[in-house]
Amino acid sequence: MLLAIVILGFTVALVWFDRHNYRDANDPPGYAVDLVDAIYYTTVTLSTTGYGDIAPVSSGARLINAFVITPLRIAFLVLLIGTTIEVLATQGRELFRVARWRKNMDEHVVVIGYGTKGRSAVETLINNGLDKDAIVVVDPSTTALGEAHADGFAVVTGDATRREVLRRAGVAKASQVIITTDRDDSTVLSTLNVRQLNPNAYVVAAVRESDNVALVRQSGADSVVTSSDAVGRLLGLSTLSPTLGEVMEDLLTYGDGLEVAERDLLVPEVGKAPQSLPDQVIAVVRDGQVHRYFDPAVTQLVRGDRLVVVRPAQELPWAPRPGTHGEDASVDED
Repeated sequence: MLLAIVILGFTVALVWFDRHNYRDANDPPGYAVDLVDAIYYTTVTLSTTGYGDIAPVSSGARLINAFVITPLRIAFLVLLIGTTIEVLATQGRELFRVARWRKNMDEHVVVIGYGTKGRSAVETLINNGLDKDAIVVVDPSTTALGEAHADGFAVVTGDATRREVLRRAGVAKASQVIITTDRDDSTVLSTLNVRQLNPNAYVVAAVRESDNVALVRQSGADSVVTSSDAVGRLLGLSTLSPTLGEVMEDLLTYGDGLEVAERDLLVPEVGKAPQSLPDQVIAVVRDGQVHRYFDPAVTQLVRGDRLVVVRPAQELPWAPRPGTHGEDASVDED
């Protein structure tokens, strides 16, 4: 647009300064073209309309038209047509990509909000083996969506409190939804809409105030994280014990040091106590219930248990077991 304006302005100035060598067939003899005539002549000339009512009459003006204005006309047309084709091609590719994505998308993860929390959540998912093609980002901010698009994610522009926006993101077919809006009231509305569109999706929501946790859970969230309380507790621990704060930050940071992970129970571990395993077990998931490792209900591990452990970050939390500690995955049922 800027280049087109520059070409138009330059051509208008060129005709205006050489106006005595142009004649308007509708003006009396000897009457030079004015600024309005120069603008009119420029627009009809560059657009190749060429009504012929205004024309150069001197040899110099005609040479300028042949060797200066004609190349400008060609450049203007190339710019106009090239930009139009580029926009249409880009829109066509985007429509084709979106149509293909909607056709193939199923059991994906929808991330509502691509701020600091949303980006961290997505980074954790990617680092733990989730494909980028299985993530859809919803955000009303064009800046955030530009960053998500640059990161290689499918993006949907719009407010997640509107059901139509969630439909475009394929929430009805999503397996998980992560809600990280900037306001708790938006989180509540988004959760209600998500739950209405997909009663079976696992919904995780972040809230700023702990008073809103119960409200978000009643709205349909399966898990609610209070971001301000978590940061406050970490600050308090770091103040009371810098070492403890450092360990907690290590657990919350991906890719280095220690990680909190969940894994399947191996066959050789059946019947053992959680404390006797090579991994540092901190909780046992049995029949959908989370038990602390010291709970009498889980003094002996049984088939179907899942373990929440602390282990080196080099091992992916969701990496297929067995083999981490060199044990055999299978034993004879005899």
